[in-house]
Amino acid sequence: MLLSALDRAAPLLAALVLLVIWEVACRLLTVPSYLLPTPSAIVQSAFQVPLSSWLDHTWATLRVSLQGYALAVLIGIPLAVALANSRLLSRALYPQLVIIQSTPIVAVAPIIVVVLGAGDAPRVVITFLITFFPIVVSTVTGLLATPPAMMELSRSLGAGRLRAVRDIQLPFAVPYIFSALRISVTLAIIGAVVAEFVAAENGLGFFIAFSTSFFKVPQAFAALVVLVSLSLALFQLVALTQRLLFPWSLPKTEQ
Repeated sequence: MLLSALDRAAPLLAALVLLVIWEVACRLLTVPSYLLPTPSAIVQSAFQVPLSSWLDHTWATLRVSLQGYALAVLIGIPLAVALANSRLLSRALYPQLVIIQSTPIVAVAPIIVVVLGAGDAPRVVITFLITFFPIVVSTVTGLLATPPAMMELSRSLGAGRLRAVRDIQLPFAVPYIFSALRISVTLAIIGAVVAEFVAAENGLGFFIAFSTSFFKVPQAFAALVVLVSLSLALFQLVALTQRLLFPWSLPKTEQ
């Protein structure tokens, strides 16, 4: 019983120990706060920022992240189905997707902002580009992992291509799809922040850039904590969705 409780509390205890070491080391070594603030200084600076400001910046980042993420899901999964079922389409488009993924988004982001102008549009596109590729690749991998015997059986029973995809391929791909969705939802936050560094008037990325420009490093660290918390919350939300809607797709250890 005790070992089970310690096992569950191990991540929290490890984080607390790390924070204590961080606090003590900064105080003993007298590290300036503009280089590395203590955890206590970060908490104090967080409370110095009005709650309304936190909510405004957090919502701006969350809104762009979810819009780009939703767009990646709505386009990525159908495209993956098409790629997995068409050799010609796969040979034609897959190299282009690899090229897009290999292009540094930070370098392309200013061009996207110039083309699309101000507002959420360029930030959503940047977030979409970062989250899109993992969803496509993982979904294609899951679809192609379907046992060929199952597909042959469906054809012998007279099932059409669309029905085979819906009833056989997609169920086999569900674990792969949710693995990609969990990864991509954290990448969506990164994409939104990258976009806010380039051009934004609000958002947590903008807040971090603004704070560091005035050497308010503890304030920037506080925003970073909010970003990490937001990313973890979205990750857990996707995991919970899989647990509730597709419990059979989870590993036995997680069921």
